[in-house]
Amino acid sequence: MSRNESGGTLIPRRTCLIGLAASAVATPAVPAILKGAGEFRALSLVNHRTAEKLNCAYWVEGNYIPEALEAFNYILRDWREDEVTSIDPRAIDIMAATHNLLDCAEPFQVVSGYRSEKTNMMLRSRSRGVARNSYHTRGMAIDLTLDTRTARQIAGAAKSLSAGGVGTYSRSKFAHVDSGPVRDWGR
Repeated sequence: MSRNESGGTLIPRRTCLIGLAASAVATPAVPAILKGAGEFRALSLVNHRTAEKLNCAYWVEGNYIPEALEAFNYILRDWREDEVTSIDPRAIDIMAATHNLLDCAEPFQVVSGYRSEKTNMMLRSRSRGVARNSYHTRGMAIDLTLDTRTARQIAGAAKSLSAGGVGTYSRSKFAHVDSGPVRDWGR
């Protein structure tokens, strides 16, 4: 991986463009949580902690693109420990479907992705809002924000999918989405 001017890592362009030519091919029916996801699935993220950006298709013709999933694993890594884990593709699907429902061109800003146990314990010691058995430590949760939408709007779109956990953190201006059991909390 190469570095950009601000020191952030650039995700290889080839990874993000792979399979786009095949996107015009009809695909099998998609699960209900992905309504409106289209014939291919793509997502754009910005991780301001690391100055990294990712905009890529990650699913084409009914298949996940391994190189694209690796790019998501990397951008959503625990930046404090520089530790990468496999992000649950369902969590990426939930983010993509939520973004599609919000109908905006702005990329999601990552507040928190994967967290190592060490990082989760450190954050837990600073805030009672951090769960002991957080889905972040399993690569199943992402905290997100958008400049053009409120935390409630993001959470509302995610809740409408009935696909996993959704937390609304209006004071902190972000929403939590995960691929665990369907549930919601916060305001």
